[in-house]
Amino acid sequence: MKVENLSRKLITPSNPTPPHLEKLKISCLDQLLPPLHVSCIFYYQPSAHDELGVNNFQRSEQLQKSLSETLTIFYPLSGRYSRSNFSIHCSDQGVEFVEAQVKGCCLSQLLKGGELETKLRNQLAPTLFVPDDSPLVKVHFNMFECGGLAISVSISHVVADAFTLFTFVNAWATASRVGIEKLHRPSFELSSLCPPREMHPRGVLNQGEAEENKIVTIKYVFNGTDLSKLKLEAANGSADGSRLLKEEPTRVEIVTAVIWRSLIRVARARRGYSTPSVLAIPVNMRGRAGPSIPQHCCGNFVHYAFARFKPDDENNLQFHELVGEVHDAIKSAIKDCGKACNGDEISLMAINDAKELAETLGKDGVDGYLFSSWCRFAVYEADFGFGKPDWVSNLDNEMECFVFFMDTKDGEGIEAWVGLDDKSVLLFQQDLGGSR
Repeated sequence: MKVENLSRKLITPSNPTPPHLEKLKISCLDQLLPPLHVSCIFYYQPSAHDELGVNNFQRSEQLQKSLSETLTIFYPLSGRYSRSNFSIHCSDQGVEFVEAQVKGCCLSQLLKGGELETKLRNQLAPTLFVPDDSPLVKVHFNMFECGGLAISVSISHVVADAFTLFTFVNAWATASRVGIEKLHRPSFELSSLCPPREMHPRGVLNQGEAEENKIVTIKYVFNGTDLSKLKLEAANGSADGSRLLKEEPTRVEIVTAVIWRSLIRVARARRGYSTPSVLAIPVNMRGRAGPSIPQHCCGNFVHYAFARFKPDDENNLQFHELVGEVHDAIKSAIKDCGKACNGDEISLMAINDAKELAETLGKDGVDGYLFSSWCRFAVYEADFGFGKPDWVSNLDNEMECFVFFMDTKDGEGIEAWVGLDDKSVLLFQQDLGGSR
């Protein structure tokens, strides 16, 4: 597959940003994020009535026009970030829009899955790590020769989490489909609640460091039937074991536990002994934090749950025990959110999260994993006027010990993407295959 860029332009808001909005401080939570993009790719199969390839150039013009209109209310995304004073200069510099032609591969081939899907999707989007002075939003409008489309949207993590990404994309899709008048106006008020602070920068992700091992990302799909069986297994184990599950676990908790169990077993098989293990799981604080936060607030607003496995008791590795540990950790994190009564307490939680993340993912003698879920976000609602996407994916970030979840299109199952070093792949596949 070859991707050839046809054009690159900056899309600016259709109406200029008022002078009193030209500078926006980022929040303390934004300040703690590394310089990378939150990215997603939306795939659209060609319609039977499309004239091959012609309609896609018209769609590109439609998307550029509606993007310009959408940026009038998402005005910070058209600005540039200044790290020196922790602010966004909202001077309508524009977001990047690239038109590209994909050759040598039909979209239907890409959507069949397997190695082709995993290896090639990153060619449809910009790189994850970007300089501070680059556009905060980058869009790649990829046109396949068969008439299919892949639209990638990348937003700087300094100004956006996954909730913000999908809030923006779905607003843009609504503007393209039915007009700007139907949009909910977003809020950019988190910095007034949690203003930036002077602190030592603490990177969670070690970007730019050479990896000794080759990292392989593999995909597993758990359908609704798989999840029902795993929930039953957890319930039966709880009834017979020492740990009673008082509440039915969620789909995400079930898949987290089954993958965590396989990761622990693989680590033990390679070393010959068990080691402690810690999961870091981001939890969306919207609707859960004490202060009154607008429903559509944009920016980074997550708190981390930490689940722990100690190898001192073999019973701890039982499936229902790990399900219970994950469930309790997430429940505790949600409870912490409700206890935070003001911005200072939320900021302190975020700073403590960053410290614990750095220790979890870099401590000798402990296996640390980062699990991130986009389940229950409105991922498949991005209808720009030519239907909802046939598939949605993230990018392959080639990070070891990173596990990512997304809903299947029917909303019943979960796609899991697991980053492993190449020496662990076969062991992991064998173990996880026997767990389902």
